[in-house]
Amino acid sequence: MPLRHLAITDVPGIRVGHAQDLQALTGVTVVLCEMGAVAGMDQRGGAPGTRETDALRPMHLVQEVHAVVLAGGSAFGLDAASGVMRYLEERGVGFETPGGRVPIVPAAILYDLGIGDPRVRPDAAMGYAACLAATDGPVPEGNVGAGTGATVGKILGMQYAMKGGIGTACLEIGDGILVGALVAVNALGDVVDPHTGAILAGARRPDGQGFADTMTVLRILAGQVSLSFRRRIPESTVIGVVATNAILTKEEANKVAQMAHNGLARTIRPAHTMLDGDMIFALATGEKEADVSIVGAFAAEAVAEAVIRAIQAAEGVAGIPAWRDLEWKR
Repeated sequence: MPLRHLAITDVPGIRVGHAQDLQALTGVTVVLCEMGAVAGMDQRGGAPGTRETDALRPMHLVQEVHAVVLAGGSAFGLDAASGVMRYLEERGVGFETPGGRVPIVPAAILYDLGIGDPRVRPDAAMGYAACLAATDGPVPEGNVGAGTGATVGKILGMQYAMKGGIGTACLEIGDGILVGALVAVNALGDVVDPHTGAILAGARRPDGQGFADTMTVLRILAGQVSLSFRRRIPESTVIGVVATNAILTKEEANKVAQMAHNGLARTIRPAHTMLDGDMIFALATGEKEADVSIVGAFAAEAVAEAVIRAIQAAEGVAGIPAWRDLEWKR
């Protein structure tokens, strides 16, 4: 099956929409699957902000979701899911109940209040606007949607951080089986090339001479038993969605979400800290027979590619440079 967009929207039944405030530097991204998709999730960081995620765990009633929301605004941004629910309800989409259809819309947020205007956060109106913008075509990347205010490399503070963003990728893994990913990259750590280990974006040295290397800084902090590090506000989170046209059970969808986190571990150093929320959702639209381990293995590959694309598409804002701005990257 040819890939049209090299994006998560190559998976049939998946649409993506962004809405953002480019002055306040925050936004929301919605992944719509109005026909329903079997869903799972895996949350690994120590500072999550989520909505409707317990429903995705095994042994719970709900099997399918109708959208997933990724938003900035910290916990305030969870309100964007209400706008997505309204959009779906107006179109008769949802879980059938005696009182009407109830859309199932899990959500996860990232912290972007340290950049732009913290008084402006994604709300129900912005969530609704993202639905109106949703398409199964090419997906804008970089400083859009949930990636609008995303940053990376914050171990030395925002003054030495770099711009993150949102990225997408899709792989055809054989026999028409597709695995796509969409990731908003807002990590505490550095983003690295998974093939070479070289830092692409991360904490910059105060003297302007390259990268500080977050792992090197952590080694110093470990020796100091730094209370200041332990007391830092959790200002980071990588949130994303993987989608496949494979036929998966709910338990298998959860396994795919778990394996997809390997893509974060390959590209973000370190990942899954107590100051990151790190959450991945998995959606299965149920068209092709496939082995869950194979789907999960390539979900990690798609996530890793989406992370790198997010960094390469990002643009510098508010004095925070992006990968494309760095002279030494050449």
